[in-house]
Amino acid sequence: MSLTEDAFAQLMRLYGRERPDYLRFTEGSHVLPTRFAADEAVSAAVAAGATVAADLWTLRSGETQAVEVSTREAAASLNSYAFLRIDDPARAPPLRDPAMLSTGILGFHAAKDGRHVLLHPSFPPGSERILRALRCEPNAESVDAACLRMSAQEIEDAVAAERGCAGVVRTPDEWDASEQARQLANRPVVEVVKIGDSPAEPLPKGGDMPLSGLRVLDMTRVLAGPTCARTLAQYGAAVLYLASPKLPASRGFLPDTNHGKLSAWLDLDDSTARDHLRELLGAADVFSQGYRTGAVERMGFGPAQLASLRPGIVYTSINCYGHEGPWRGRAGWEQLAQTVTGMAYVHGGAEGPKLQPGAVTDYTTGFLAAFGSLVALQRRALYGGSYLVRVSLCQTAMWVRSLGVAGEDRVQRAEALGDDETRQFVIRSSGGYGPMSHLRPPVRMQRTPARWKRPVVQLGTHPAEWPARDAELAAAE
Repeated sequence: MSLTEDAFAQLMRLYGRERPDYLRFTEGSHVLPTRFAADEAVSAAVAAGATVAADLWTLRSGETQAVEVSTREAAASLNSYAFLRIDDPARAPPLRDPAMLSTGILGFHAAKDGRHVLLHPSFPPGSERILRALRCEPNAESVDAACLRMSAQEIEDAVAAERGCAGVVRTPDEWDASEQARQLANRPVVEVVKIGDSPAEPLPKGGDMPLSGLRVLDMTRVLAGPTCARTLAQYGAAVLYLASPKLPASRGFLPDTNHGKLSAWLDLDDSTARDHLRELLGAADVFSQGYRTGAVERMGFGPAQLASLRPGIVYTSINCYGHEGPWRGRAGWEQLAQTVTGMAYVHGGAEGPKLQPGAVTDYTTGFLAAFGSLVALQRRALYGGSYLVRVSLCQTAMWVRSLGVAGEDRVQRAEALGDDETRQFVIRSSGGYGPMSHLRPPVRMQRTPARWKRPVVQLGTHPAEWPARDAELAAAE
């Protein structure tokens, strides 16, 4: 059995299904020059979601269909934003805030004990928090000098106390021995838990896609969370992306992750807006959120609260370090997940810590979150109930690690995507950023082609309202 098939079989066991004979992998040489099975893991995650989508289509139409996933195309999705080309450069937002990069914070830094720590300034408040923890000035020389005055663990602890983002470069064994890792080790890579009773909700009649007529409310940022909702949109869901006008956003990634979505502002500091969110959630099928653990609960939007407000809700929660354990309330990012779980240590080897050449945990976690959400929707359609879906970047990292760590020869055998091959995966669209080229959904479905019916728009383009469900279904026919 190939690594791709092995990873896929693990996800099918979580789904509770035998391997479908209608799904086929087109397996080619791996793309990412890394010792981890990143290509195989993301291919399995994409295929698992497509399998459930195909089964949902069978449930609503009686039709079966062939599904195909190319491992090389799936691997390209781990660098999805890098394939994006906006025709008018003046309309293309920068990937990162230039002010954030100018502080000298982002990246690996040597500590006084000879170890390394990764500092991630995140959004502007994150830079200030790290500078307070290090007691230094916002420039590379001052940051480096401050790190050399402290041990790596002292830096991580000080930054965490300020609610900033930092992580010690750990070996896999060190991470596995930590309390946080022990909490994750006892859990599946995707958790789908029934949290309330409600009648079965058959899929809406009509429509030409597996999720036609279903609604997803997306309140996430950057890559993993937005990728989850973008994936549900490619199967026909109506996705409403809500952003706060008071919170910073990584606008450079929006042209990549907001395909298929409506986009509106909603300020949750305002009680009227919170009431409006309750109305929106009362008519939603999936709520995908990526806030720190406890944040939405304090506003009245936790899993149990929403299962009471909207029986039958699928509540999908995405974070960095996991939803239980001492780090469950810490904010984190792709780079930190690779750092603390041992991936950066292994990938860098003797040259020192280094991140893999792709957002291995971010995008893969997004596809896994979509897979879990689809499983929950199928269970709701068949048996009823409200469901909690939980994924985390570190849980994904541990799962990818569990597929095996190869020798350096795997790195040398990697074959980068060529221009001719890439052109097969790229499509054109035009929306809020003008004409652009970008990757298509990384799965081929015979009867219900995965596609985005809405182009990317800029934040706040639409009112915070659902499109009429009947109109959505009628437009699809």
